[in-house]
Parts: sequence; structure tokens; C-alpha cells
Amino acid sequence: MLGLSFDKLLVIGLIAAMLIGPQHLPLYASKLATFVRGLREMVMGAQERLREEVGPEFDEVDWKKLDPRQYDPRRIVRDALWDNDTD
Repeated sequence: MLGLSFDKLLVIGLIAAMLIGPQHLPLYASKLATFVRGLREMVMGAQERLREEVGPEFDEVDWKKLDPRQYDPRRIVRDALWDNDTD
């Protein structure tokens, strides 16, 4: 998650709490909670729309196989160069 560990997030949160101050902290915490809830609802809505448009195949897709982080460009180029299939 953007290279942030729990410790770093905790330090950022503590610094933000000190900068905001105890008077405004409940207000900003409430706004953050509302934002996170709205973001979660938006993601769930997009997932539902995608599920409706794609149909039952949506649940059958192996999403980990389509993860772009697993692809190694060097391996792809090497495999393409050493491919012995001549059509």
C-alpha cells in the first residue's frame, strides 16, 4: 500500500492529530469516516455494475492471474526472442 507500513501510518496519524488539535479532531475524524464510507460504497457499486455487465463469468475470472505486477518484461522479451515457432 504505497510502501507505508503500519508504523509509518501511525506516526503520520499522530502528527496529524497534533497539528489539527483536540478541538477539531472529532470533526475531521467524522469527515474522514464519511469519506471512507463513500469510497467503499463507490467501489462496491462499481463492482456490482461490472458483475451485472459481465455476467456470471465475473466470479469465474482468476484476478490474481491478471495482476500486472506478476509480469516480468525481461522474461516476456526473452520468450518472444527465443520462440522457435515459425508459422
